[in-house]
Amino acid sequence: MIRKLLLASAAVAMATIAQPGFAAPSRAKATASAALPASNPFANPSTLPLQAPDFSKIKDSDYLPALLAGMAQQKREVLQIANNPAPPTFANTVVAMERSGQLLERANLAFSAVNGANTNDTLQATDTKTAPLFAAHNDFIYLNAKLFQRFKTLHDQQASLNLNPEQAKLLDVYYKGFVHAGAELQPAQQAQLKVMNERLSTLQTAFNQKLLAAAKAGALQVTDKAALAGLSDQELAAAAEDAKGRKLSGYVLPLQNTTQQPALAELTSHATRQQLMDASLNRAEHGDANDTRNIISEIAQLRAKKAALLGYPTWADYTLYDQMAKNRATAVGFIDRLAAPTAAKEKQEWSDIVALAKSQGANFQPTAADWNYYAE
Repeated sequence: MIRKLLLASAAVAMATIAQPGFAAPSRAKATASAALPASNPFANPSTLPLQAPDFSKIKDSDYLPALLAGMAQQKREVLQIANNPAPPTFANTVVAMERSGQLLERANLAFSAVNGANTNDTLQATDTKTAPLFAAHNDFIYLNAKLFQRFKTLHDQQASLNLNPEQAKLLDVYYKGFVHAGAELQPAQQAQLKVMNERLSTLQTAFNQKLLAAAKAGALQVTDKAALAGLSDQELAAAAEDAKGRKLSGYVLPLQNTTQQPALAELTSHATRQQLMDASLNRAEHGDANDTRNIISEIAQLRAKKAALLGYPTWADYTLYDQMAKNRATAVGFIDRLAAPTAAKEKQEWSDIVALAKSQGANFQPTAADWNYYAE
């Protein structure tokens, strides 16, 4: 469970460069899930070094059955831990939880990495279907009263357990995770929370997919080669190839997942720079199927309600509970202390940029779209 947080970043990085992610070496002896056909590449741990999933054998259609089987398997494991008649110990509770969900972990690490790096319709459909299921699965674990009581008992008796620092930290992380997830809420409040969590998971998945589609649809098409002056021959060739792939004439500058676009530092045309900046800023605000504003509004409202239900004044306070800042006031205070000197420096640099543009014959009022070009 907690180990998954450490594995996820490695899996994403490796999948992005078409190399496999990895799972925990200690899981090499795990057996295939009875609910998943042995032919599924996730049924058993990979035999590659560090149990890296063999992406050459994984089809897009393999993820969904593996994820569903993985959730079912972990539910059985969690129930065994929660209903264990023996008094809770670090081994039969904390270690048992760490060892649960092996199938789900190896399938989800690979799926999340590939879906984030190179998604397609099949992967997005899997993401849409499993998002609310994952929310319900998380609630099944962290809102389980019997399971939480075992962790609470261990946490309350921690001083007498003779745990080493790593074990003590792990127990503390689990206990705080249960509390943060709503384990101490009344049943009626937990029922409200489950509804919120399911809706939030669905909205967040929809937002990510709409944003991706909006970025793709918002790419800037240019028919006049002269408007792309400043780009290298290689960049022009790539832009022409992108247009060809979309069955469009001329050139296409695809949008990166950032506000500033790399080409803004190279394009010599102010008009083209402005068009590219506008396309980037407004990619998801065209009132079409990819418009994200209504989703953002609903997410913000639900997050505020969830934070209040769990006793926090804002969503920021809720999410910062295990971070260095701890609360919104500290984080905002830090930003506020930076704001004035940062703004003063930016105003100075902007004056330099405007003066430079004027000295080079600019017949327009520079905007944010021109910053990177003149800064270079």
